[in-house]
Amino acid sequence: MRVVEVVTPARYQKEVIGMAGFYGAIDAWSTSGAAEERVVVRMVVSDEARQTLMDALQDLLDREPTARVVISPLDATLPRPSAAEADRQAEARKTLKTTREELYTGIAAGARLNPNFVLLVMLSTVVATIGLAEDNVAVVIGAMVIAPLLGPNIAFAFATSLGDRSLAAQAFVTSVVGLGLSLLLSLGMGLVWPVNLDSAEVMARTDVHLGSVALALASGAAAVLSLTTGLSSALVGVMVAVALLPPAAVLGMLLGKAEWELATGAGLLLAVNVVCVLLAAKVVFLLQGVRPRRWLLSAQIKQSMALYLTLWSTLLLGLIGMIALRGGVLL
Repeated sequence: MRVVEVVTPARYQKEVIGMAGFYGAIDAWSTSGAAEERVVVRMVVSDEARQTLMDALQDLLDREPTARVVISPLDATLPRPSAAEADRQAEARKTLKTTREELYTGIAAGARLNPNFVLLVMLSTVVATIGLAEDNVAVVIGAMVIAPLLGPNIAFAFATSLGDRSLAAQAFVTSVVGLGLSLLLSLGMGLVWPVNLDSAEVMARTDVHLGSVALALASGAAAVLSLTTGLSSALVGVMVAVALLPPAAVLGMLLGKAEWELATGAGLLLAVNVVCVLLAAKVVFLLQGVRPRRWLLSAQIKQSMALYLTLWSTLLLGLIGMIALRGGVLL
């Protein structure tokens, strides 16, 4: 459950309260706003009813510049929900628990290219490069924890699901900058830092096979599933970092040492992982019902969905073909 707070012009007070009842809010009440011409309507809304209510509120208040809708977490409420309501809540938690608007707020934050993102990419790359060069698993895991590469990749898939070109462009630029910075920094360290080619951590990132494809697909799917159902994303963040940061760091290191054959394997693994994460994320967003609010835009997105899935699926099949041609062994 969440508390939905609607700051609205006073003339919409009765309509908003009526909508709360119509769309299944557990309770609703109103108070005066900071200005006399506005009122504040607060309502307790279940997980399964929240998205439809939010869509209706946006349709009603879309042209009101003074209106605002705020969603706040709710830890507990008395009286307790009935047994039937508790069962509905449990069922809702199995599917999409977070509204489109809540998802947007959280996911868009991960797509921002700011000094914190750049600093985290630099630190995680340095840590990963040292750990890989010294074959230190604990250090590599530490780099995975602080790597911020999950955000922009998931944001890109989310933005294409909503048809948000601005967010998609921002996420794309942030992702390219993050991976590019990681490659350049690891390349520079590869020029001056001794790289042990007998390191199991390094060599593991030059060998790509179907298991690598499955790992990346599972990582992207698990990341989106955690976001849409409200589960903890800490472990998922580590899984996606496994799929993206280490091969990027190994690629840069091997390019710095002019190990072209091994670098080709690391680059192929990185490309496979990026494509798999984006493809899996898109499919899960589709299955979870993440789509634009307006029906016309939804129709446009539906038309482009087949093209998007075809494009990334074709790229993945092409990369798998390259794996087969390169090594002759997929398993």
